[in-house]
Amino acid sequence: MRAAVIVPASNEAALIGGCLSALVASEWPGPDGVEVIVVANGCTDDTAERARDHAGAFAAKEWRLTVLELAEGGKLGALNAGDAAVSAPVRIYLDADVTVGPGVIRQVVEALEVDAPRYASGRVEIAAEGAVSRAYARIWRQVPFMAAGVPGCGLFAVNAAGRARWGAFPDIISDDTFVRLNFTPAERVRVDAAYRWPIAEGFSRLVRVRRRQDAGVEEIGRMYPQLLKNEDKAPLGAGAKLRMALRDPLGFGVYSGVALAVKATRGRQSGWSRGR
Repeated sequence: MRAAVIVPASNEAALIGGCLSALVASEWPGPDGVEVIVVANGCTDDTAERARDHAGAFAAKEWRLTVLELAEGGKLGALNAGDAAVSAPVRIYLDADVTVGPGVIRQVVEALEVDAPRYASGRVEIAAEGAVSRAYARIWRQVPFMAAGVPGCGLFAVNAAGRARWGAFPDIISDDTFVRLNFTPAERVRVDAAYRWPIAEGFSRLVRVRRRQDAGVEEIGRMYPQLLKNEDKAPLGAGAKLRMALRDPLGFGVYSGVALAVKATRGRQSGWSRGR
């Protein structure tokens, strides 16, 4: 197998079908296929059964689908279990609520088939349904880190040389930030193909998730300060903020309001906050 896709899933019965259907519809150039590992962790629903329903479609594509079930929940444990179950040189880590476009997997794998350490992701399309979250997303899409960087939200991948930079996933909040910062900006590749990544719905959930994101970055700064040299988030200048506010006052108001609420409630984070 040329690549492995590892999908941690905890009580994702409503979404795992869409994730896997998009995966199996991926463009692929030849017979050397992909192994997909769904790690159902701590589930009290039928996530695992719904994932297994797709085995025939993957077999018809000459890809392999494996479903692991872990009694204990936890994304980091699921990622480690998935890693232990595969041997492919390219590893793609995919959230169960993400739907990939048809070209993402092929383009990411091709970008990573080099000897030097590399990290890759697709072009993220931020998806939102409610009015508040749509307004927030309009501004977030314009932030330089999202518009021009390789954030890897919900989907990131590394080649064998890149995966060798760390052992097991550590018990941290932000696995995607940890992996991204193990690579310099020059070692990160964003392919043209897009994928859909849903964000939190509603103001209070946006605040909780944004607070958790900030806590995850702060945690990495404490535990792995050496990784911060690889951060490339460009600051949003006053001029850019003014232009955003003039073009989209509602969106800028929601985006700024979430940031202010996070600062006002700093230190209150507890547990995992789902966006849905």
